[in-house]
Order: sequence, then C-alpha cells, then structure tokens
Amino acid sequence: MTQHSRDTPQFYLTAPSPCPYLPGRHERKVFTHLVGDKAGDLNDLLTHGGFRRSQSIAYRPACDQCRACVSVRVIANEFRPSRNFRKIVARNADINGEQRSAVPTSEQYSVFRAYLDARHRHGGMADMTVLDYAMMVEDSHVESRIIEYRKRGVDTGTTGRGEALVAVALTDVLSDGLSMVYSFFEPSEESRSLGTYMILDHIARARRQGLPYVYLGYWIEGSRKMDYKGRFLPQQRLAPSGWLRIDASGEVFSEPQD
Repeated sequence: MTQHSRDTPQFYLTAPSPCPYLPGRHERKVFTHLVGDKAGDLNDLLTHGGFRRSQSIAYRPACDQCRACVSVRVIANEFRPSRNFRKIVARNADINGEQRSAVPTSEQYSVFRAYLDARHRHGGMADMTVLDYAMMVEDSHVESRIIEYRKRGVDTGTTGRGEALVAVALTDVLSDGLSMVYSFFEPSEESRSLGTYMILDHIARARRQGLPYVYLGYWIEGSRKMDYKGRFLPQQRLAPSGWLRIDASGEVFSEPQD
C-alpha cells in the first residue's frame, strides 16, 4: 500500500434505502473512514462540509433527487434563549452536567435502552446491545467526550456528581465548535424537555470554551424528528454556496458566513 493511499480518504456510496425521515423517499449516503493520525483533522474538514460522524465513519446524504437534509450549526456567542428556552433551563436547575472521557457504562446503557424502547422502538438502532452501545462510544479516532446529566444530590457540591443519571450526550470537540453526535435521556423525565436542555447546555459550554459553533447535524423541514433544530437561532445552514446565516428573526442572509 502506498503512502498516498493510506493518507488519502476513499469515499464510497451506499445503495438506496427507505428514508427514515420523509415517507415515500429513498436515501443514499457517501461515506469514508476516520482512522489514523489524521482522523481528527479529517473529521474537522468533513464536518465543515456537512458530514456527520458515526463511530469511525463520516457520512453525508447523497440522495439523487432530494436536498432536504441541511447541516446546521448554532452561532454560540450570539444565541439568546427565548422565553420558552429560559423556562426549560429553569425547569432543569436541579440537573448537573459532568464532562467525562468517552467511556461507556452500564448505567448509560440502561438509560439508552429505555430511550430506544420508548421513542425509537422500530428504528434502525432498536436492536442495539450493550456491546453495540460500547462500540458507538469507544470506536472513535477523534476527540470525543461524554457529558452525563444527573439530578443534583446532597453531595453534588462536594463531589461534583449528582444522583440519578437522566441524560447523556456523546460529543466531538472540533477546532471551531462542539458537534453533538448522539444524545438520549430517561423517557420518564420527558416533561423536562431534556433533548432541548442538552442543546442549550452545549451552546453555553461552547461559549465558555471560546468555540463559535454547536453542530446539530441535519435540519429537515417537514420532519417532526428533525425540524426542531431550526428553533435555535441565529444559526448557519450549509447551502451549495457555503454556510448561510439565519437570523433570530428568521431572515436569511445570502452571503456565505465562514
């Protein structure tokens, strides 16, 4: 094998399969492997180009006649929470978020399993075992972190840890932001809006770390599963001409924003 073939990523195209977001449509993906010493740099570059990471794979939609999947990133420093977002933060004032190394635990899997059974029983991840979950967390050649969200306990102020684990986020640390790879929560705590809370917490974390963006993956207008991402404004959405700014008023700025 030549040095060129080792260092140059090879891209592949999947066969068409039913779209999990828009009924009656089919999806294809282009993907490559994230391995070796340059995996982090490649992940950075590809994320800027609209790719997402799953374990050691970077992928993006490559559908023949559909461009509904749009990469979005929140502009952390300019984000100002709406009244509804502030209520969600207040509702979770008893939650403590702890950033850890990307190491899976049986406690995390218990929450993950409950989340899948309650919300994605018929999805592609429904049959994931504890070993599959461990691979999802550990099979990474890039800088990744686990953020555990726990209810505050009587010793939280002393130890920094809370009591019951209620939510988890697997997050990549990029040169210009945080990329939320996957997040899940305890379904019995649904009234807390923990999915939204974790995004709000990541925006605050990015701001504290001096990182300009939080990458949320794909926004899909018309999909209940993905449309919510459009609420976190201002944000940038990736168009053929580059990243376009969507202001808090919903106004689109046509010039690319880098």
